[in-house]
Amino acid sequence: MDSLRKAQRTNTVSTFLTVPHQQAGARKAPGFILLELIIVLFLISIIIGLSAIFFANSLPSYKFNATVRNISSTIKQARSLARIHDEIQTVTIDMESRKYALEGHAPKDIPADIAIKVIDPVAGEIHTGKYHFVLYPTSGVEGGTIVLWNSKRSVSIQLDPVVGTVMIK
Repeated sequence: MDSLRKAQRTNTVSTFLTVPHQQAGARKAPGFILLELIIVLFLISIIIGLSAIFFANSLPSYKFNATVRNISSTIKQARSLARIHDEIQTVTIDMESRKYALEGHAPKDIPADIAIKVIDPVAGEIHTGKYHFVLYPTSGVEGGTIVLWNSKRSVSIQLDPVVGTVMIK
């Protein structure tokens, strides 16, 4: 009987010691719960939505800046070609078809949301028709100032008639 009590006591002590130990050691399986995944996906969708709005609002500004740079680089290219080949180069801006081109090259478009005019030193403001900028091998330029604007800002491309430099203001 003594051995029976001793076995029961040992059994009770071992049960008492192992049950809390097993509960404390029981951990959930590694990984994410559904709520965590939903929260992360929600935050990612908010960030993507806000960045899309930001880029959509800045797109017209990039298009405007690119058009200004492209027109000025076309004039600079014509100036370089005039000096290299020692012959007159012409850049034409067609304000009705909204295109500009260096003579002998493919025309480039001016986006519809950008307005353009040329201020000629003799004729004044020109809003319609074709305007020709003539670039001489001596670096001189015959032409006026190109003004581009949209709903947010205005930029002028000024040409120095003697030196032929192109300034964006």
